[in-house]
Amino acid sequence: MRLKAFAMGGIAAIALIAATGAGLAADAVKVGVVIPLTGGFQSNGRQISAALKTFVATHGETAGGKQVEFIVKDDASTPDNALRLAQELVTKDHVSVLAGFGNTPTALSVAQLSKRARVPQVVMVAATSAIMDASPYMLRTSWTIPQMANIIGEWAAKNGTKKFVTIVSDYGPGADAEVWFKKALEANGGTVTAQLKVPLANPDFAPFLQRAADEKPEALFVFVPTGAGAAFMKQFVERGLDKSGIKVIAAADVTDDDLVNNMGDPAIGVITGGPYSASHDSPENKAFVEAFKKENDGMRPNMVAVAAYDALDLIYKTLDKTGGDATGDVFVEAAKGMKLDSPRGPISIDPETRDIVQNIYMRKVERVNGELYNTEFETIEAVKDPAHAAK
Repeated sequence: MRLKAFAMGGIAAIALIAATGAGLAADAVKVGVVIPLTGGFQSNGRQISAALKTFVATHGETAGGKQVEFIVKDDASTPDNALRLAQELVTKDHVSVLAGFGNTPTALSVAQLSKRARVPQVVMVAATSAIMDASPYMLRTSWTIPQMANIIGEWAAKNGTKKFVTIVSDYGPGADAEVWFKKALEANGGTVTAQLKVPLANPDFAPFLQRAADEKPEALFVFVPTGAGAAFMKQFVERGLDKSGIKVIAAADVTDDDLVNNMGDPAIGVITGGPYSASHDSPENKAFVEAFKKENDGMRPNMVAVAAYDALDLIYKTLDKTGGDATGDVFVEAAKGMKLDSPRGPISIDPETRDIVQNIYMRKVERVNGELYNTEFETIEAVKDPAHAAK
């Protein structure tokens, strides 16, 4: 394989094209990958791109007896770009599958196109629970915010931490995190004394941290997008909260595996809940991390990378099941109930919701062999999205 970069309409794009072919094979299954390589969510795009490179290097270019070709485009983290690029991919490039979607707004912007055109839309990141209702052709391999927040709220209260202030980014996933953490915490005897929402664009956590400190909670529950955790932890330390006795118990994004090693000693002891840690102890994960680092100059994979890797595995195994048929209804039906041995542990696609079922791990930042890792210490198995389970 070779990596070929080109521009379309001012938006950077990358195509993975077989080195032996002058162009895309007419009988290939084409997958359009719409991701944020620039803009506010570019850290997600960076991890997805690295996962794609790793997957192709380790799994090859064929599935279901057909060549699989990827066309990757940069949506610059904005929904308007995502929709325009997805339309081009479907109408001009004739892709059979759409994948990627590094945030909720971009996934939602493409959902109606997926629905009308009957094109499978495989979500690698966007985690708001409700997006799965927007298109019957949507499949998700990442996680849902309620999956994490519900478990974290229950765990915190049962382990003796009951007085919280919540700090979340002010958009769909943040709202999900706030609601489901509070619901689980209160159901187990805890209280939330203040609910603080931080602007998504250019967040300044300092005034919110001061307001939180004034409440004198036992702990903060925090949700910010993957990649923003470093800024939160930096300001947490600058405000002196690391010495205040206030604990941080957060969604996994806050101590993102890609960034945690640079957060330094203040991150040690931070507890998070999430679907993956780069230090997860399994043969599948050890092989994945080794291959990922080899293909990407030593980069450490995070939960976005493993979700993207699993999305590609889902696409390949579904094509194997259908004999290469990527027709929308056939593909989605074949993907329902699919079970995969992921680097994060066993996962499956819920046949009723098309959403992911997976383990959620409680983790604690620790120094291991001189580096910081999210060390898993408790496993909650086969967790479904509680928002849909409640319907």
